[in-house]
Amino acid sequence: MDVRVQAAPFDFGAEAAAFAAGRADVGAVVTFTGIVRDDSGDLRAMHIEHYPGMTERAITAIAEEAAGRWALGDVLVIHRFGAMAPGEMIMMVATAAPHRADAFAAAEFLMDYLKSRAPFWKKEVTSRGAAWVAATEADEAALGRW
Repeated sequence: MDVRVQAAPFDFGAEAAAFAAGRADVGAVVTFTGIVRDDSGDLRAMHIEHYPGMTERAITAIAEEAAGRWALGDVLVIHRFGAMAPGEMIMMVATAAPHRADAFAAAEFLMDYLKSRAPFWKKEVTSRGAAWVAATEADEAALGRW
């Protein structure tokens, strides 16, 4: 299990390849990458803040919960903080499991948690100023299925 909270960009292809390399104990690897989306056409930057130490512990705990709920061989979570421009990668989740159903379910569970409950605070900066971003009803509903 690997949980990283970092300011630096990551190479999705390299991370996915390294995660899957040499795995003969699993039959499925599922990956997901979140990207800064500009819904308004005016997004200058997304600023993500967190509390070092607390954030890693919280994400590790939810990754351990996923490993307990589904038959997983491994989990990778990378989440960035700091300022990011539209189109930049914010986060990545990868799960490895003997069977695809467990890999997909665990990845979705982790993504839903990261979207609405992980201790990150997001602020969008546009030409009109900056505003904090709240979890949406859809995000809460997605988490509620678990």
